[in-house]
Amino acid sequence: MTGEKLLLPVILMSVVMSLLPMQTSYGQHLPEESCTVQILVPGLKGEPGEKGQKGAPGRPGRVGPPGEIGPPGVKGHKGIMGRYGKVGPSGMKGFKGDPGDPGPRGPDGEPGVPCECAPMRRMIGEMDILVAQLSSELKFIKTALPSPAAVAGIKETDSKVYLLVKEAKRYTEAEGYCQTRGGHLVMPKDEGANAAIAGYITDAGLSRVYIGIHDLEREGVFTYVDHSPMTTFSKWRKGEPNNAYDDEDCAEMVTSGEWTDVACHPTMYFVCEFDKDNI
Repeated sequence: MTGEKLLLPVILMSVVMSLLPMQTSYGQHLPEESCTVQILVPGLKGEPGEKGQKGAPGRPGRVGPPGEIGPPGVKGHKGIMGRYGKVGPSGMKGFKGDPGDPGPRGPDGEPGVPCECAPMRRMIGEMDILVAQLSSELKFIKTALPSPAAVAGIKETDSKVYLLVKEAKRYTEAEGYCQTRGGHLVMPKDEGANAAIAGYITDAGLSRVYIGIHDLEREGVFTYVDHSPMTTFSKWRKGEPNNAYDDEDCAEMVTSGEWTDVACHPTMYFVCEFDKDNI
């Protein structure tokens, strides 16, 4: 359409110019001649041409707004193992494991040199027994004995060790003292033990000591401090126990080996008893 609009004025201009009379340079008119008017009319629209070549890419446009977050993708495959890190500090020592199975028996040793070793073995055995006894007594001395000034001596029987403590205490304090060292207040349960304790008191120059007998739990029912009942032996003095002044719940032994009931709150020397098997 643009080409047609430009072509039409050109055609009109050609018609006007052809109709004007021709003059010479001297103002004379030339003889009129017949003119031909040609009118150019645009033709029909031609066929579309071939598609041109792809032009150069234009400049990049503005960055658009961010899109919406898409759905999570599929979990990828596990990657390869990375390099080993630095060695960390040592951990705490673990608990000792269970013992393993016994190993195979080793080969037999070479036969020994024949000798008369029976007397030597007997002597070594006796020395081992003596060393064990000395070690046991040393342990007992370290744990059970008070200060030397408070000890009147140690007496032994086949099964017991007696310790006379010359440190005056109330009854419950005396029993606590003996218990903290692994024993009790002395508990004479037969005539032999009772006589040994009585001789112990006499040799120490004492007149009486606390012994491990009381009726603190039930009036009139005396028991030993280890809660065993008194059913087989007793050595009460005539007229004892009498619970004088309703306040005699503990017991003492005098040099004759007899027992009397006494109050528990006065302070008095006492004798501790220890089982040899527990020393």
